[in-house]
Amino acid sequence: MIKNIKYKWILLLILLHISVVSNAQIDTTFTQVKMNYTHFLSLVNKNNLGYAAEKFNVNIAEADIEAAKVFPDPELAIGASDNGQRRMQMGYGFSSEVSWTLELGGKRKARINVAKSTNELTKALLEDYFRNLRAEATLNYLTSLKQKDIFKVQLNSYTILKNIAAADSIQYKLGNIAEIDARQSKLEANSMLNEVYQSEADWKTALLELGTMVGNQKADTLYSPSGDLGNFDRLFDLNELITAAENNRADLLAALKNKNVSQDLLKLAKANRVIDLGLSLGVESASIVSNAVAPTPSSNAVSAGITIPLKFSNRYKGELKAAEFSLQQADVLYKQTELQIQIEVRKAYFNYLTTQKQVRQFNTGLLADAQKLLDGKVYSYKRGETSLFEVLNAQRTYNETQLNYYETLYNYATALVELEKSAGIWDINF
Repeated sequence: MIKNIKYKWILLLILLHISVVSNAQIDTTFTQVKMNYTHFLSLVNKNNLGYAAEKFNVNIAEADIEAAKVFPDPELAIGASDNGQRRMQMGYGFSSEVSWTLELGGKRKARINVAKSTNELTKALLEDYFRNLRAEATLNYLTSLKQKDIFKVQLNSYTILKNIAAADSIQYKLGNIAEIDARQSKLEANSMLNEVYQSEADWKTALLELGTMVGNQKADTLYSPSGDLGNFDRLFDLNELITAAENNRADLLAALKNKNVSQDLLKLAKANRVIDLGLSLGVESASIVSNAVAPTPSSNAVSAGITIPLKFSNRYKGELKAAEFSLQQADVLYKQTELQIQIEVRKAYFNYLTTQKQVRQFNTGLLADAQKLLDGKVYSYKRGETSLFEVLNAQRTYNETQLNYYETLYNYATALVELEKSAGIWDINF
């Protein structure tokens, strides 16, 4: 009898320590490509489709500089006349004229300056686009790490509950526990399995987002990132962060470049009010007139002229006023951007400090206490000293503590990303 009981408990302990979960395997139809954070950012820089499209704006702006250098094209006019050569013998004639607009007031130079300042603005906007893209890509990378950790927690919890359910099934058959207890443990295990499936789906979704960031077009390939969410401790000085943001933020530089564009547009508007001269040079040829009444020898005539437009349109100053208002607007937007940056840095700094305190709270022993509580309840349950309900409560407490821990680590990491993004600095690597 004693040997029988001993054999039953050995079998129970073996079941409780099974770690292989056949019902919750990761889908192997996807090819997982491992990568670290540095490799990931390199792929984002090279292959991100949105960033690639933004780069064309710089090429377009450089092409606009070339277009602004173009001089007005000359015009060639050719004509012919027949004065009745056959009937009245009055001869015929030919004429040709070349005309060209001479721009005054520095219009071409003003156009070139506008194109150059626009090009500088476009480059600053591209830099700011990458600043935001880098932060977004990093957040996606962190999300994938968090979802992986959550999946592991859920999978581990399911493993424990599944083994308890298997052991309870044997205990029920041996007559040691009631059927309702065996059914309850099985129900809890199946319920946890659904959470495992959901967390696995969330993890794969996060991996697909990484593929989008690096321009991956292979439907059967998932990028599998590596890294640790617990490596984001930094020490910052708020005033230094604000100074760094004012010196490094690309959107503030873009606001300054926008002021330069507005200034150049105002100069162009003023230049457009200056009159342009039209220059012309022509040659006319007339053939001999053999009419008996008024015979005339052939002749050639050269003409030159200047066309002076009457700029009555200068009475209307709409274009000039619009350029002046745009310059004032750009100045206000620059000040507003500067103020907004300071606010962003302050908010990100205080949020980072808050999440830092929350992470340290977990490091005081919350995780260890939750683990000890669960281990103790499982051990007592094996000895028949506690109920399944108490084990399940301990399991839920442990799960919530673990999930809150990884969520807090994730919030801490994202707070650092947002802080460095707002300050225009970047030293994140993990």
